[in-house]
Amino acid sequence: MARILLIEDDQAIRSGLALALGRHGHDVREAGTGEQGLRALGSTPPDVVVLDLMLPGIDGFEVCRRIRADGDLPIIMLTARGDDLDIVGGLEAGADDYVVKPVQPRVLDARVRAVLRRGAPAEHGARERHHDLTIDRAALTVHKGEVQVSLTPTELRLLLELSRAPGQVLSRRQLLELVWEHDYLGDSRLVDNCVQRLRAKIEDEPSRPVFVQTVRGFGYRFGPV
Repeated sequence: MARILLIEDDQAIRSGLALALGRHGHDVREAGTGEQGLRALGSTPPDVVVLDLMLPGIDGFEVCRRIRADGDLPIIMLTARGDDLDIVGGLEAGADDYVVKPVQPRVLDARVRAVLRRGAPAEHGARERHHDLTIDRAALTVHKGEVQVSLTPTELRLLLELSRAPGQVLSRRQLLELVWEHDYLGDSRLVDNCVQRLRAKIEDEPSRPVFVQTVRGFGYRFGPV
C-alpha cells in the first residue's frame, strides 16, 4: 500500500480516482488546488504525488518545481491530453512519469507501484568508484567526491541501470523497460529528460558529459570513465 497525495481540481475525476486507487489498496489523500496540495505535504508526507497540471492558482508545473526543490518525492503527472509541450514542461519541472487522462485506475496503480519500486533496495554489492563518482548499490547512495548526491528514485534507478555495464549502449526502449517498466517508444521523452536532470547532478559539465554519454541514433551509455 502506498500513501498517495492526489492533486486534481476536477472533483468528479478526483473522487473517482481516489475511490479506485483505494480499492487497489492505497491510502489516498485529496487536494483540489496546488496550494492545498503543498500544505498537505507538510503534515503527513506521502510516498508519491499524483499531480494534475492544469490547476487553478498555482499550476501543476509550479507545484512540481516546488516539490522537487524540497526533495526527491516521486511525482506522476496527469495531463488532459498528450500535448507535447505539457509533457515536456512537466518532465523538465521534475516529474518522474506521466499518464494521459482519461486514465484507467489499473494503469495509474501500475505506474504508482513502478515508481515506488525504483527506490527500493534490490541488490547487494560492493561500492563502485568511477573517477570521483561513488555508487553504493546496497545503500542506494551516490557520492560526487565527498558530497552525497540527492537523486530521485527514477534518477537513481537510471544511473544504476546505465552503470551496471560501463561502456555498454542501452537504447531508450531498453531503458524504458528497465526503469519505467513500460516500452512505448513514444515515451522516450521520459528517458531524455531524466538523463538531463541526472547529468545536471553528477557531471562537472552537463553539456560535455563524461558519465552519461549520448550515442547518437542508439541511446545512452555510462562511461567508461
